[in-house]
Amino acid sequence: MRELPNPTGPLSPSHDPRRSLHRPTTATGVGTHAPVSVATGAAPQPIGTDRSAAPLQVYWARHLDDVRAAQRLRYEVFALEMGAQLPQDIPGHDVDLFDDYCEHLLVRCAETGDVVGTYRALTPTQAKRVGSFYSDTEFDLVRLRGLREQMVELGRSCVHANHRRGAVILALWGELAGFMTRNRLPIMIGCASVPMLHQGVVTGDVAASIWQQLRHSHLAAPEMQVRPRLPLPLDGLNSSLDIEPPALIKGYLRLGAKVLGAPAWDPDFNTADLPMMMHVADLPERYRRHFLG
Repeated sequence: MRELPNPTGPLSPSHDPRRSLHRPTTATGVGTHAPVSVATGAAPQPIGTDRSAAPLQVYWARHLDDVRAAQRLRYEVFALEMGAQLPQDIPGHDVDLFDDYCEHLLVRCAETGDVVGTYRALTPTQAKRVGSFYSDTEFDLVRLRGLREQMVELGRSCVHANHRRGAVILALWGELAGFMTRNRLPIMIGCASVPMLHQGVVTGDVAASIWQQLRHSHLAAPEMQVRPRLPLPLDGLNSSLDIEPPALIKGYLRLGAKVLGAPAWDPDFNTADLPMMMHVADLPERYRRHFLG
């Protein structure tokens, strides 16, 4: 693999010079500033659809305005829908210091042009450049230090409320699986969020109950477990609720992911976050055929 995944194209004409994401590439094809995009420069490619959804296009961000579109969707979901308290560096956008170092994956509705789903991916090289993974800010990852060169961190996953029928997340997962395979990166990590807002009430009981279930069925081996820096106060919560994990977490578990430890409390995002890890080699065969052929 190259030091960085693939060369990027230059900025599109419309961008904010105060927060440039990419600079033009050098003669060798490698940019002078992180990150470089996994996009090849081709137009977004259509993917399969179902009868209930418009055709979708999945692609990697090549310009800053692509990233801004993802950040606007993130703001709509995290701030307006979930009540997260986000910095207002750019009004109406969810922006943090990791964004400039991440690869941003987008799904667009072909009929409207709207971005309806997104993920970001932080490679090992880019994690070194920014100083850490985002997960390092929520968990002590010291037990994973021997794996850091093989880990891609996935985060800021969200899907527009009108498109949560499965097609968008499958499109994202399929391209992420290809990204991991192309770049020979065998491990995915990330923080999977459980909203604290439940039936109009802010409570940690739901997260405590989900953790109680998963610690018995999907907990990683002790040598892989991590500790939250700001633990959810489990002792004072009701962990006996009969409730299913969020759909995204259930999806991760079906793909073979493991929970690495107890949830951290993220007061800014109004969530409890579970540390999760998945090895590409552990993908069940039916998902391997679906995503990788």
